[in-house]
Amino acid sequence: MSTETLQDLRAQQLAQLAAKAEVALVWTEAGQPVASPCINVCRMTEDRSHCQGCFRTIDDIRAWSKADSELRLQIWGRLLQRAGLDDPRTH
Repeated sequence: MSTETLQDLRAQQLAQLAAKAEVALVWTEAGQPVASPCINVCRMTEDRSHCQGCFRTIDDIRAWSKADSELRLQIWGRLLQRAGLDDPRTH
């Protein structure tokens, strides 16, 4: 793949993650579970610091299924920072 194609793909993935964050963090009704940030691009970075798709760490991914809403919101906040995306709750 060319560098331009990879950059386009990465931009699409970030846009997908940003859209998912908007739904999970702004539009989810009270009492509903906080939606997963997974965008089905399940590959760890070369340094294994986080997933290339959702920007969660291995520990975040492991904790997700048992995490309460508060912890899930914290995970969302950290992964958005890693991804360099704005938190939609601040707009």
